[in-house]
Amino acid sequence: FLQGSFNYARMQAAGWLYGIIPGLKKIHTDKEDLAASMGHNLEFFNTHPFLVTFVMGIVLSLEQQKADIATIRAVRVAAMGPLGGIGDAIFWFTLIPIAAGISANLALEGNIAGPFVFLAMFNIVHFGVRYWLMHWSYDLGVNAIDVLTRHAKEFTRAASILGVMVVGALTSIYGGTETILVLNPDAAEPVVIQSVLDGIMPKLIPLGITLLLYYLIRRGWSPVKCILLVLVLGLLGALVGIF
Repeated sequence: FLQGSFNYARMQAAGWLYGIIPGLKKIHTDKEDLAASMGHNLEFFNTHPFLVTFVMGIVLSLEQQKADIATIRAVRVAAMGPLGGIGDAIFWFTLIPIAAGISANLALEGNIAGPFVFLAMFNIVHFGVRYWLMHWSYDLGVNAIDVLTRHAKEFTRAASILGVMVVGALTSIYGGTETILVLNPDAAEPVVIQSVLDGIMPKLIPLGITLLLYYLIRRGWSPVKCILLVLVLGLLGALVGIF
C-alpha cells in the first residue's frame, strides 16, 4: 500500500500513514492524540518501499513512548534517507540478479519451475527482511538509526560488489554471442577470429556488449532502447555474416 496513492506533493505519505494506522490506533486511545499523530504522519515521506518497515518500527516505538511531534518528525526524516541506496544494493543489485540467474538457468533447461523459483526466492527474502526489520527497529528505537548510518556505506559497497560479481558471472555463463568470421578461409591454416578472441579472453564479445549497454544506460538510454539496439545489431550481424 505504500505507493498505492503516490503523488509528487507528499510522495508516499498516504500509503505510509495507512500502513501504521493499526499501530497508532492501539497506541493512542484518545481521539485527539490519534488525530495529531495521523496529521504529522501525513507529511512528506519517501523511502525505499521494501525497507519501509525499518522506519515504521522506529516511529511506532517513539509514538508508544509519547515522544513529542518534533522529535518523531526529525527521526522519521533521518531514518528514511539512507534506505534508498541500501535497498537498491540489497534487492536490485544483489537479490534480483542471483534469483534471476538461478531461475533463468532452470528455464533454459526447460524446467517449468524457473519462474516459480524466482518468485519464491525473491518474496521469501523480501518479506523476511520486512518482518525482521520491523521488530528489530521497534526494539532498538532511535538507536537503530545509529546502527544503520554507522555501517551504511560499508554495507552498500559490499552488496554492490556482490551484485556486480553476480552480473559478471551471468554474462560469462549465458553470454553466447560468438563471431563466425574467418580470415583467409581458403588458406591451409585459416584465422578463426573467435579462436583469437578466446585466446585474449573467453567471452570477450558478450563482455563488450554488456559494457556497451552499461555505458548507454549511464548516458540515459532506456532498457527498451538497449534491447532494440541488441536486436538490430544481431540481425545486421547475421545478415553480413559476422554472427
